[in-house]
Amino acid sequence: MSDTLQITARNIKCGGCVAAIENGLKTLPGINQVEVTIDTGLVRIEGEELSEQAIRDKLAELGYPAAE
Repeated sequence: MSDTLQITARNIKCGGCVAAIENGLKTLPGINQVEVTIDTGLVRIEGEELSEQAIRDKLAELGYPAAE
């Protein structure tokens, strides 16, 4: 069964940002799908045994830190 995680991230402004987040997060283990909503900054991740901390760290590394 897949897990779903939703994180609101900062600095998402365009399709290029979306592509960077999708491609960056898909390098992490267990991630099957990433959906990003530009207007709200919502990043929805689906996968197996997701590590929220690893995802938050990767978003920050990519320049889109989680909005706490």
